[in-house]
Amino acid sequence: MIHFSRWKIFLIVAVSVWGVLFAAPNFVSEQTRHSIEKNMPSWFPHETINLGLDLQGGSHLLLEVDVDVVIKEQIESFFEEAKKDLRKARIRVKRKGVKETGFFVELQDESKEAEARKLLRKIDDRAVVSSKDGLVEAIFEEAALKKIRDQTVEQSIEIVRRRVDETGTSEPVIQRQGDQRIVLQLPGLDDPERVKSLLGKTAKLSFHLVDFNGGLDTINLPNKESDGGTIPVKRRNILTGDMLTNAQPSFQDGAPVVSFRLNGIGAKKFCEVTRKNSGNPFAIVLDGEVVSAPRINGPICGGAAIITGSFTVQETADMSLLLRAGALPAPLTIMEERTVGPSLGSDSVRAGAIAGSLALGFILIYMIASYGLFGVFAAFALTLNMALIFAVLSWLQATLTLPGIGGIILTIGMAVDANVLVFERIREEIRSGRPLVSAIDSGYKQAMSTIVDANMTTLIAALFLYSFGSGPVRGFAVTLTIGILTSLFSAIMLTRLIVATWLKRSKPKTLTI
Repeated sequence: MIHFSRWKIFLIVAVSVWGVLFAAPNFVSEQTRHSIEKNMPSWFPHETINLGLDLQGGSHLLLEVDVDVVIKEQIESFFEEAKKDLRKARIRVKRKGVKETGFFVELQDESKEAEARKLLRKIDDRAVVSSKDGLVEAIFEEAALKKIRDQTVEQSIEIVRRRVDETGTSEPVIQRQGDQRIVLQLPGLDDPERVKSLLGKTAKLSFHLVDFNGGLDTINLPNKESDGGTIPVKRRNILTGDMLTNAQPSFQDGAPVVSFRLNGIGAKKFCEVTRKNSGNPFAIVLDGEVVSAPRINGPICGGAAIITGSFTVQETADMSLLLRAGALPAPLTIMEERTVGPSLGSDSVRAGAIAGSLALGFILIYMIASYGLFGVFAAFALTLNMALIFAVLSWLQATLTLPGIGGIILTIGMAVDANVLVFERIREEIRSGRPLVSAIDSGYKQAMSTIVDANMTTLIAALFLYSFGSGPVRGFAVTLTIGILTSLFSAIMLTRLIVATWLKRSKPKTLTI
């Protein structure tokens, strides 16, 4: 017990120094941190723990993805493609219609059933295609619908993340909740209304030729540039937003515009369309509204173009952001909104700090009063243990929440529990007449299995909380897990090294503990 190999001593000291250095930025002023960051090498610790929504204020939004819209769009797209392919294959239909989860076609010639089934399966292999007496049905069963829902929600989460990141919001929490809901937490958000506005736009961009002559393939869309006015456009688009590679706010003739660039396919298609329709207007449609309808003055073949209109600078910035992030696959509805003010957050931080300080203070007093010099050793190890928890949280750039503070406070009690087990065991060994060094050695050995068992059972509980919990529960589980690991280090290695060093240097004959 007394002997520690050099590599063990180096490891314990290195981890302890690392803990103090990485924890220190959390306890100095912002000005001092900036000074350290500016004057010290880039590898020198300067990161701090990120405070969660409940500690620094911000917005909590619960969003619902309208997945039914996507299912309907995919069924209709499948139906249109099927009608077109059936015509090409010269398979005549006398009746057709769309259902909630698919569509049907009634053939004029029942002998064409097998050919029609094969054709429909080729278009979309997710659908279950069946036929009887000339009636062919293509239905999306529950497994296929669930896959569509999951893909839609996951894609929506990714687009939401891109849009939020573009606004400069730091450490947002974006998580799926249930089948079609998304939890969005934005700590420290200054302008929640702008983010809500950005999330409320699907941002589906398309380009259509304007058709003043009208016809079966023409639809009237609202025109942003005229109150209550509409513009007739071709139903079929010539370009879609997924062909954009970049979009940036810019100026032309002193007016705010959006400049964009197309990918290779889009640039080629745009060049052909503008060459064939020179002199005619075309409409730029965003979420079903015409935002601009410029005239094609000549072929646009470079892959770059601009969107003009009566925009403000903020509108061009937001439109560029939406186009860069991509279109949402389905509309989002804000189901719940909560805002935590900065003052309430700072009160929570203050209350947590007071609770933690009182817990630490009373435990240190108790340990020193109960175990004397060994209590001082335990107090030092416990203080360093707290530094290690803050260091790991800072290093991982974890987000600390109010339940997380609860986990840290619980850890304080658990950390000292290991020392109590060891010291009580040493007391028993001394009372039984063992020599001092032997009693200390036996105390650590006998208590070790109990310490490991107690901490491992708590660690298992923390892992289950993290696996099956969400939000605040996970925050509690993270700090508790980190606290357990650092407590084991401080109790098993750090306190032991301190006691061993004291024994070697002081060589006491007796011990009162």
